[in-house]
Amino acid sequence: MTPDRFGHFLAIDWSGAAGERHRGIALAMTRRGDDTPQIVRPGHRWSRTEVLDFLREDVPADTLVGVDLGISLPFADGGAFFPGWPASPASARELWAMIDAICADEPHLGVSALVDHPELCAWFRRHGGREGAHFGGGKGRLRVTEHAQQQMGCQPYSNFNLVGAAQVGKSSLSGMRMLHRLGPAVAVWPVDPLPPQGPVVCEIYTTIAAMAAGRSAGRSKMRSAAELDAALHALGCAPSGLAGPLDDHTCDAMVTAAWLRRAASDARLWAPRELTPAIARTEGWTFGAR
Repeated sequence: MTPDRFGHFLAIDWSGAAGERHRGIALAMTRRGDDTPQIVRPGHRWSRTEVLDFLREDVPADTLVGVDLGISLPFADGGAFFPGWPASPASARELWAMIDAICADEPHLGVSALVDHPELCAWFRRHGGREGAHFGGGKGRLRVTEHAQQQMGCQPYSNFNLVGAAQVGKSSLSGMRMLHRLGPAVAVWPVDPLPPQGPVVCEIYTTIAAMAAGRSAGRSKMRSAAELDAALHALGCAPSGLAGPLDDHTCDAMVTAAWLRRAASDARLWAPRELTPAIARTEGWTFGAR
């Protein structure tokens, strides 16, 4: 990996909420150098399918795209995504295809058909106190990369958990539908090897970016221009030009785009100690976790 492989850096704060358009989706783009990241389409309320179309059609070919969602489910702990289920997929790409097929009739990349599936629901914790027999209790099953996040001081949640304000399950599952629909034309690291050219999508965790900008894991969320500008300054950027209160999605996207630009040239982040070929193919990894 060389510093000049990528010339543009796009961070996407994603949402798995019900409906078509979401305040929780924000995109910020920057380029090589020290420009301050800019929000893509300021004031626009994005839909998930619009983000998919943007990635297909509008990102420059040299873009590293970070998406704030889990790109896969735990596999290493039980030797399968759904241990004991005969139809359990064998790889992340097969998992994405299965999820998209089960949810094919749902608009807006929704995933209700998956989490309410008569067999697969046994692995999820759902609303109404419905914890599946295979959820595993506690925080639920974690991927190897999420254990690495814990060692960094983060508090990741299982992608099988669909309950609570901090849950990431629904956003991750809807994101997997998007990744499947992107197709092989867009590489998803590390499920796919890094290609010599073309855009690359990776999983990000905005808390890691916030920590690199001087925030603590427990105070990673920023909701004002002053907090945003302090974080951008720590990452070598000029002030945002914004003022007053801001939503945390805007702050997350802008700070993470700035961090992604800096982190992309760190060869260590592309070769984490515990990232084996088998984990890359099945569970994937969070860029920045080590």
